[in-house]
Amino acid sequence: MTGWEEYSLVTAPRLFKIQHTDMPLSYYTGILGMPGMTAYAGFFEVCSPKQGEYVFVSAASGAVGQLVGQFAKLVGCYVVGSAGSKDKVDLLKNKFGFDEAFNYKEEPDLDAALKRYFPEGINIYFENVGGKMLDAVLLNMRIQGRITLCGMISQYNNDKPEGVHNLTCLISKRIRMEGFLVPDYFHLYPKFLEMMIPRIKEGKIVYVEDKAEGLESAPAALVGLFSGRNVGKQVVEVATE
Repeated sequence: MTGWEEYSLVTAPRLFKIQHTDMPLSYYTGILGMPGMTAYAGFFEVCSPKQGEYVFVSAASGAVGQLVGQFAKLVGCYVVGSAGSKDKVDLLKNKFGFDEAFNYKEEPDLDAALKRYFPEGINIYFENVGGKMLDAVLLNMRIQGRITLCGMISQYNNDKPEGVHNLTCLISKRIRMEGFLVPDYFHLYPKFLEMMIPRIKEGKIVYVEDKAEGLESAPAALVGLFSGRNVGKQVVEVATE
């Protein structure tokens, strides 16, 4: 919304005043900001989860995915996440409370991996990756499953996006696949804070940030997102005050 700069002149703001100053300011770039709202709107508003459903989250250790998994557990779902390293898999299971997690880089057959973790199929897929992962998920969705399209990071730097080959599953399994943009849900922000603030204070929702110091570190931090170097929300701290 602004440039990578120490000071910005904002002429037509989409800003709000921070009311809960007992929370770390960086949280308002993540868990209490746009990523948090993205997880909240995409999971609760688009997916309409029900207790006992089977949920899969890709890029699950990222700023959005780590919250989606915790939201799923709050409503009594079974949740599995995928990530790109052993450390991130351990984080998903031991810190964020996912029931299971796997390193997609170690899985030569994503379809087989999903069948291993979801022998009865997937009710809800929170999509952050696209490409081969989406293709494998389509084969493993349950009848009347829901897929929310949040992001497709595997495709952003491709000259030619990968095709998706299993779209007929949308018909045979009566799957609803829906994309969304979080600004459409900003009117729910007060309701979102009502849910989040108490749970953060009680330790029922936890969050991990990856902080880079100084504006000069921003380019490397951005590039690192595409190789999975970050763990959690990537933040660049321009100043401590």
